[in-house]
Amino acid sequence: MRILILGAGNCQLNLIRKARAMGHQVIVSDYLPDAPGKKLADFSTSVSSFDWQGNLKVAQQYEVEAVLTTGTDQPVYTAAQIAAALEIPHYITPQIALSVTNKRIMKQKFTQAGIPTVKYKLLQTNFSDAELTDFKLPIVVKPVDSQGQRGVYKLDSIEELRAKFSEVLAFSRENRLLVEEYYPAAEITVSGWVRQGRLHLLTVTDRINFARGNHLGICSSHLFPSRYLKSNYLAINELSENIVTEFKINNGPIYFQFLLGQAGLKVNEIAVRIGGAYEDIFIPALTGVDILKLNLKLAVGEAISSSELASLNNYQLLNNKSWLSAQLFFSQAGKIVDQTPAAELMNLAGVLKADYNFKPGDQLAEIDNATARAGYFLVKAAGEKELRQRIAAVYDKLEIIDQQGKNLVLRQLGENF
Repeated sequence: MRILILGAGNCQLNLIRKARAMGHQVIVSDYLPDAPGKKLADFSTSVSSFDWQGNLKVAQQYEVEAVLTTGTDQPVYTAAQIAAALEIPHYITPQIALSVTNKRIMKQKFTQAGIPTVKYKLLQTNFSDAELTDFKLPIVVKPVDSQGQRGVYKLDSIEELRAKFSEVLAFSRENRLLVEEYYPAAEITVSGWVRQGRLHLLTVTDRINFARGNHLGICSSHLFPSRYLKSNYLAINELSENIVTEFKINNGPIYFQFLLGQAGLKVNEIAVRIGGAYEDIFIPALTGVDILKLNLKLAVGEAISSSELASLNNYQLLNNKSWLSAQLFFSQAGKIVDQTPAAELMNLAGVLKADYNFKPGDQLAEIDNATARAGYFLVKAAGEKELRQRIAAVYDKLEIIDQQGKNLVLRQLGENF
């Protein structure tokens, strides 16, 4: 079967490999000429994964029979649009895909369904100060249809909002942006699989993040299990099931981001995809459920096997005693001269996978959003103490060296849990 995979970055590499290992031909679409997945695919194109009409032409040219993505938000809508236009099977409709990729529609559905979320408003360029008189400062502004923390800022005044308005809209295809009251809270990420309307919770992680100036919520790591899982399990499960019901998610992966603060559990954002923190690697390692294989089977219309169904049905999240950290590490700005081979990092105890987003000769930029991540590594352990020791051992080994011989790695951002 020929499959069109939207995106050929690091988050899609395992999807491409898995699809080919399952005997499928893979066409990838990515606007970056040097996207690493292009070397793994059978065919590639430079159409943006956001461009559904351009990708429809690609799909028609290659006579694809399935289309999907993983680890990225906006191409979820692209995939659903293409599938509908070609009348090929897909696990969500364009309407559902739009509701889980466009924050304007997403927030409106939260409100209509009584799903708790932070106070918000949609604003256009010519907004008046009076529209925000009932908002407490600081506020958070976001594009309604972007990803990777692009254009997300925490601001202390309406004047700052006006100054940032055009910059935020530059990351959007709409003429309005989302304003939210800032809610001091821990961030929790919920991953799972929905089969015939039934939700199977697989992992709940703490999403550890940091700020750079007014750049907010840049994720540096995920920690499993979440420190809030046991005390909030019933609330997390109930809220997740409500979302699945209200958004009519009948089959496929889910990736929900919740906020837990003094006013309780609130939904930040939701997605119908596998997460972008390498959940396709760590969920199987933690649960025995190969979520990437399930996603591919669903996309191509292949039935789930009895053993895969047993793995899904028998898994109990609260009984999982493993610990894991997905370290999405950052570095200072500078030109890379040398870096520790990933293979050396993967030889260390508990390391499931390690890789870089940049190579020697590349210039690392200042940190504005998640696109500045220098690389990642995944570490599994039997307990928290062992996990901390194993993470420290990787950082002791990990070097990204600049022209002055300085190690640019900001390990403190990864060890801050």
